[in-house]
Amino acid sequence: MLEEKIVSKAHLLWAEMIKAIRQEVTPAIGCTEPVSLALAAAIAAQRLGKPVEKIEAMVSANMMKNGMGVIVPGTNMAGLAIAAAVGAIGGDPQGELKVLKNLTPKQAAAGKTMVAAHKVTIAVIDVPHVLYSEAKVFHGADWVKVCIADKHTQVVRIEQNGEIIYKMKDMDKHTMSYSLAGITAKDVFDFASQVPLEKISFLHEAENLNMALAEAGMQGQYGLHIGATLHRQIHTGLLADSLMLQVVMMTTAASDARMGGASLPAMTNSGSGNQGIAATVPVCVIAKKQKKSQETLIRALALSHMMAIYIHSKLPNLSALCAVTTASMGAAAGMTWLLTKNFKAVSMAISNMIGDVSGMICDGAANSCSMKVSTAVGAACKAVLMAIEGTRVTGDEGIVAENVDDSIANIGSLACNGMVQTDAQILQIMMEKA
Repeated sequence: MLEEKIVSKAHLLWAEMIKAIRQEVTPAIGCTEPVSLALAAAIAAQRLGKPVEKIEAMVSANMMKNGMGVIVPGTNMAGLAIAAAVGAIGGDPQGELKVLKNLTPKQAAAGKTMVAAHKVTIAVIDVPHVLYSEAKVFHGADWVKVCIADKHTQVVRIEQNGEIIYKMKDMDKHTMSYSLAGITAKDVFDFASQVPLEKISFLHEAENLNMALAEAGMQGQYGLHIGATLHRQIHTGLLADSLMLQVVMMTTAASDARMGGASLPAMTNSGSGNQGIAATVPVCVIAKKQKKSQETLIRALALSHMMAIYIHSKLPNLSALCAVTTASMGAAAGMTWLLTKNFKAVSMAISNMIGDVSGMICDGAANSCSMKVSTAVGAACKAVLMAIEGTRVTGDEGIVAENVDDSIANIGSLACNGMVQTDAQILQIMMEKA
C-alpha cells in the first residue's frame, strides 16, 4: 500500500512537470519582451480594423530594460518602438510569441517610417506587474488598447474608444496551469529518468530549433559573432578544439543569432529564448559527441529544461539576476546526467554553479547577452567536470547549502529580496544613457 502511494504521488508530480514543460518551453521569434509588445500592438490593430496611424505604448520598468537594446527580427533595428510599429503593421495577432513570423520587408520599412516620424511613443508605467505592456493604436479619433501582463502572451484587458471589451478576472494574480509545490531537485531527476518517453518526446523540437540557430550564428553575421570568433581562433592556434569549447561556441552562436535579429524561432524556457538556448544546446553537443541515443538525449533535455524551470520558479519573471545562469544550471544537470546518470553528481554540479555565477546581473536584452551565455555555459562545463570527479562547493561557502534545494531557494531569496535596488539602479543607468 505504501509503495502504491509513493507511485501515485510520483505520477501526480510528473503530470505537473509535463504541464510545466509544455507551458514554459515554447517557440518564439525574437526577444520575448519586445515581441510581447508587438503582440499587444498586433491584437489592437486587428481590433481597430483600420490602418494604424499612431501608437502610444506603456511598459513596466523591467520590460523597458529588456526591450531597449535588442534587435527586432526582420528590421535590423533595436527597441520597443520598432517592435510596436511592425507588430501593428505586419504582426499576426494569433501568432503569440511568433507574432512577427510573416513580417515582410515592406512592412518592416513602413514600421521604420512610422518610428522616424515620431508616431510611436514608449513610456514606463508604474504597475504591480514586473512583466507588463500595453499598446494603444489610433486611426483618427478611434483607438484600441490591449494590455498584456505576467506572461508574455497573456492578454488581461482590451479597451476600444473608452469601452472595456475584455478584462481577465484576477488580473493581479500570475496564472499558471501547473503547480511545482512540493517538488524537489530529486523529483525532477526521477521524472526525467523514468517518465514514459512519449510524454516528453516533443522536446526533440528544442534540439531542432536551437541547433538551427547555432548553425546560423556560426556564420558570423549576427550580434557580436562570438561563436564564429571562437571557431576562427581554433585555426590560429590560440584555442584548442575541445569538447568544452564546442559547447560554449555553439551555445553562444545560437544566442548571437537570436539577439542579432535572425528570423528563426528559438525554443524558449521560462519566457526567454536565451534561457531556452542555454538549457538545450550544451546538452545536444555533449550527446552528439558521446553518441547517445535519441531517447537519452530527450531525457537529458527534459532534466535540463525542467530543472531550469524549477530553479526559475524561485525568481521573479524579470529581475536584476541574469537567468541565463539558472538555465545553465539546468544544462549542467543535463550534461552531468548524460555522463553519470547519478543524482549526487547532478546536485554537485548545480551547487558548483551556484557557488560560481549566481550573482551575474541582467542589464537588459542586447547582443551582449551572448557574452553572458558564454560565461554561464562555460561555468556549467567546469561545474560538470568538477562534479564527475566528486568535487563540489560545500555548504560552508557563501550562499551554497549542503542540500541542493536549499541552495536553489537561496538564489530565489537573493533575486527577490537582495537585488531589488540593483534592478532599479540598472534601469536608471540605462534610461540616462537613452
